[in-house]
Amino acid sequence: MGDDLPWTGFQLSKLIEKVVPKPEAKFVRFETFNRPDQAPGMAKTPHYPWPYHEGLRLDEAMNPLTLVATGIYGKPLPKQHGAPIRLVVPWKYGYKSIKSIVKIEFVKKQPTTFWETLLPDEYPFWSNVNPKVPHPRWSQMTERIIDTGDRVKTQPFNGYGSYVATMYPAA
Repeated sequence: MGDDLPWTGFQLSKLIEKVVPKPEAKFVRFETFNRPDQAPGMAKTPHYPWPYHEGLRLDEAMNPLTLVATGIYGKPLPKQHGAPIRLVVPWKYGYKSIKSIVKIEFVKKQPTTFWETLLPDEYPFWSNVNPKVPHPRWSQMTERIIDTGDRVKTQPFNGYGSYVATMYPAA
C-alpha cells in the first residue's frame, strides 16, 4: 500500500467521538502553527495564506484509516514530521495530512484549504489519489519509488480502495 510508515497515534474518530460535534457539522477544518520566525518556508513566502489549513469531510475524518499521529518509528514525532501531532490520511495526496496541528474545528460548510486557495485547478479539496485524474502539469499514472527510482503504476486511493472507495461513488 502507499503509506507504509510505522506511525503511532490514534484514530481521529476516537477524538471526534469524545468531543461530539454539533449535528450541523459536515466538515473538519485543521490549522497548523503560524511562526515564520521558526519556519523558514513561511518567512520566505509571506504572500501565502498562512497558517496552513486543510479540511476533510466528517465521514473521511471518521474513517478508521484517518490517524492522529504522535510518533513514527517507535519514537515521538520529530518537528520535520509534524510534532507534536499530525494527521495521516493515507488514501489522499500528502498535503492533506497536515502537520503540527494547533486547531481543529467542526464546520457546516466545506472549508477552503491552503493549496486549493492558491491553485484550485491543481489541488482540489478532495485530493484522493486517483491515477485517472491528471494533474494539469504532469501525469499521475505512475509514481517513483524513492529508494530504487523505479516507476510503478499509481494505485487508486493509494491501494486503500477497498476501505474508502464507497465514500466516493463517482470514483
